[in-house]
Amino acid sequence: MRELQGLEVVDLWVSVGNKTILKGVNLKLPRGEFHALVGPNGAGKSTLAMTLAGYPGYKVVKGDILLDGESIKDLPPEERAKKGLAVLLQHPPELEGIRVAELLERLKGLYGCKDSVEDLLRRVGLPSDMAFRYVNVGFSGGERKRFDLARVIAMRPKIVVMDEPDSGVDVESIKRIADGIKWLLSQNAGVLVITHYRNILKYVKPHLVHVMIDGRIVKSGGPEILEVIEEKGFAGVVA
Repeated sequence: MRELQGLEVVDLWVSVGNKTILKGVNLKLPRGEFHALVGPNGAGKSTLAMTLAGYPGYKVVKGDILLDGESIKDLPPEERAKKGLAVLLQHPPELEGIRVAELLERLKGLYGCKDSVEDLLRRVGLPSDMAFRYVNVGFSGGERKRFDLARVIAMRPKIVVMDEPDSGVDVESIKRIADGIKWLLSQNAGVLVITHYRNILKYVKPHLVHVMIDGRIVKSGGPEILEVIEEKGFAGVVA
């Protein structure tokens, strides 16, 4: 059987402290596809993002994470990134003392990106003078998430996981982020958006929607699932 070119989460059980959060998650994201992961607060969506990123404190009790058929479960975050997995977290940190241009130039060198800093900023609708500012210092919510997307574009990833890109941002930023997702898809990257508010899905249509409740993916299907959730809530999906 041919290995999946993309991300595969296999029977993933994850604990934080003494609490089991993810309980046997299975998910396949081929390259070039856009999937959405939705669910109520506390379902475990952000735990999945942090686990995929390789953050400490998220213990994989059982299961595996595969990228292009190769396990990355035991790799540190920077090695996962080098393999082609990029994760945009819900709250990008401030990097006092590091300018936007400096960080983007560093990433361009690491990942072989030929775009100029101005082009990367323009792609997410940010002005070129942002290049001289310190990373995320004094940025609005929308500016932070747009810049984080520019950072990821510079990495030329195979798979992108975005945790709540439409939370705490204005409509213009949501549209720009949606455009960025479309560009990533055009480059054959697979994109998984984790979203509670689902605003981003008005501007870019997912191939598949996965519903997570209580640490499990209880349903996967087409975008029509979103209409059921809109009408009946998450209970309507599992009824």
